[in-house]
Amino acid sequence: MPYRLSLALLALTVAGATQAAPAETRTWQAGDHHVHSRYSGRFKDGKYVLGADGIYPMARNAEEARRYGLSWMVAVDHGGPGLSVQRAEQAYPELLAARRDVPEVIQFYGMELDTPGGDHSSLIMPLDSGERDGLRHFESAYAKDEVEDPARDTTAKMLQMLREMTAMENRPLIIANHPSRSALGVRDYHGHTPTELRAWNDTAPDIAVGMEGAPGHQGASLKPGVTPQTLRARGYYEKSPTFGGFDAMTATVGGVWDSLLGEGRHFWITASSDSHRNIADGGEDFWPGQYAKTYVLARHTPEDILDGLRKGRVFVTTGDLVSELDMDVAGASIGGTAHVKTGQIVTVKVRLRDPAGANAHGDHPDVKRIDLIMGKVTGKAAPDADTLPSAHVVKRFTAADWTRSGEIITLSYRFTADAPAYIRLRGTSTDEAEPLPDPVGEDPWPDLWVYSNPVFIDLK
Repeated sequence: MPYRLSLALLALTVAGATQAAPAETRTWQAGDHHVHSRYSGRFKDGKYVLGADGIYPMARNAEEARRYGLSWMVAVDHGGPGLSVQRAEQAYPELLAARRDVPEVIQFYGMELDTPGGDHSSLIMPLDSGERDGLRHFESAYAKDEVEDPARDTTAKMLQMLREMTAMENRPLIIANHPSRSALGVRDYHGHTPTELRAWNDTAPDIAVGMEGAPGHQGASLKPGVTPQTLRARGYYEKSPTFGGFDAMTATVGGVWDSLLGEGRHFWITASSDSHRNIADGGEDFWPGQYAKTYVLARHTPEDILDGLRKGRVFVTTGDLVSELDMDVAGASIGGTAHVKTGQIVTVKVRLRDPAGANAHGDHPDVKRIDLIMGKVTGKAAPDADTLPSAHVVKRFTAADWTRSGEIITLSYRFTADAPAYIRLRGTSTDEAEPLPDPVGEDPWPDLWVYSNPVFIDLK
């Protein structure tokens, strides 16, 4: 497809989305920011071979995303020597064609950045006429695998890129992928570290906005023909296991995520498929939306979906355990801040939808428990801080504590505001009081969880 025609199609997409936005009400839009295509290949004998890692055309990924109920996704592929040129000249035109073929799914342009000084991250470009050249620039100038240059692989180089991004009118997003996958053990960080995540967020708080709470590659135990010798851990987390399919940084109450929230940081969690090859085709992955979903409260426009991700109007779930999750704290909702008086009695109102239909596995999972987790906001912590002792489960709700009407569950909790704090929610289909380490070979389908991003509480 000629580049001039490609831009014309893009302009029509952006114009149509912009015109539709004012008339729409925000609803929960399910999506996935970490989807690979056939352009995630491998180098063999000095040549880059398409389909040697990810195997699907971009339109196929979008079709499957639509099939599993997603309204948005991000096309990301791996970087490598000189691949910024290939991405711009070959992958981008294919993405534009996929947008034309599957218009129901908003498809963002991005890459899985080989992050300077860290592990991988999703780099998500705003959907506009500058997306192609913008990504090509950032990949060619900063991706650590684009050229053989050890000087690129530093956090300082990453911060340089973030500073450049902050000068843009339409800013990208960066989400740290599989934060603990390279860790040498729980709390033995490598690749992504608490220090690195804080440095990113300090430098560009509205660009480096979060991390994957639930990583992809969750179908490893379901791969056809898998043997004890070839079996891999959920998410490929070999030394620091996932907990209920979630990264330890997220799943540990009072852990890394809570320590970041305890500083008052707007640092959010997401979930993804990290789809390369589906289990039905001999792989270890689920399709986008087949197992994990990132829900964003937004209008069905590119601008508002990115705004929702940027501002934390997000909850994540696996196995379609929950399809809507709303929390009201003195008028503030997920991602927002409630302004209350010291000593004020505050009511937390929660409404969620436990869908009656079957999920992608044919199961009808039920929500067995919802946990309300609170922590105090105490200000800046040490760069490597990874605990927040004040974070704890203040109430565990079961069916005896909530009201149910069909698919809708409502519950409430009252507390006295005595310090700046935050509230987040967690729920499960299991009987586990806390998510347990996932053993190698575990079937992921009975082990389902939902996590909300927080509401902050500020005292007047």
